[in-house]
Amino acid sequence: MNTRVTMADVAASAGVSTMSVSYTYNRPSRVSAATRERVREAAATLGYAGPNRTARSLRSGRHNSIGVVLGEKLTYAFEDPQARRFLSGIADACLDADTALVMLPNLHRDKDIARIRDAQVDGYVVWTTEIDDPLLDVLVETGRPTCIQGGPDHPGLNWIAIDDRAAAGAVAIAALNGRSRPAVIALRPDTRRESTVVRGADASNISMPVTRSRLEGYRDACLHSGIDWSTVPTLFTTDNARAEGDRAARLLLHDNDIDALLVMSDELALGTLDAASASGIDVPARLAVTGWDDSPAAAAAGLTTVAQSLFDQGRSAARWVLGLSDGVENAIWRVEERTSTASETAPKPRTV
Repeated sequence: MNTRVTMADVAASAGVSTMSVSYTYNRPSRVSAATRERVREAAATLGYAGPNRTARSLRSGRHNSIGVVLGEKLTYAFEDPQARRFLSGIADACLDADTALVMLPNLHRDKDIARIRDAQVDGYVVWTTEIDDPLLDVLVETGRPTCIQGGPDHPGLNWIAIDDRAAAGAVAIAALNGRSRPAVIALRPDTRRESTVVRGADASNISMPVTRSRLEGYRDACLHSGIDWSTVPTLFTTDNARAEGDRAARLLLHDNDIDALLVMSDELALGTLDAASASGIDVPARLAVTGWDDSPAAAAAGLTTVAQSLFDQGRSAARWVLGLSDGVENAIWRVEERTSTASETAPKPRTV
């Protein structure tokens, strides 16, 4: 096989886009049968084995290790409950393949990119990153299988995620039942860690796909409920921590007349509940609060939240990278309605 043949070469030969080649191998249902046939024929002629490398390096056990790329300091993997669940899923897949796990932080420095590129691993699982992260093209160039949790959907790489926009819309509708003055506590919009407050935030300006999709879903729900999005304040946080949620909620509640807080993580939402309690604000009588991920702590606190299994997503992503499965599984979600948005007739959880 000519290892210098790239996905772009196959695309040019087949007369299709690079994205179509990527979908042919990673998400074949996204392209037509005719396109898949042209891509396969061009790949066979050029000697391109494709990114789904079942017969390539991983099968030979060249390194017998998988790299996990985190856009955070390494301590985040041990401190954040959701990151721990995701890593546990990856570790479970590694047990099936008798494979080592290598942690690779990506703080967007040149030395990080070089370290990740040169790591002695056979493939990568990436914790969500920016749409324009230069590392993504570097990972494509390595020719190693790569799956990104939460996106972005990048040509040459696979990804696994729930429909964050639909889930955000659904959980927001649960909170906005009879309420009209919401605010949003959001995850960071990009790699910079700057806390800002914006009214009518424009999701198209956000480079973190998870933050973008969830904000779009909240906006959909507000518009559906007859709420003018331009009046809705969004506070972008510096990190996903309970103390940061407390700080953000205190600021929003002090400066605005709010009756619902739509929060993009359980950790931030738990901090929001702390702030409400300290301020003597009754939840849910005066303030509805939602979270995201359905952690055990969220359930104990009665928090309405989006439930998803990051363990299953981590395991599925790693199994694909390790060549143990032909594709990633569909990630499912549901809204768990609890007392933080209590209404007299709460609907049953919705699963997608």
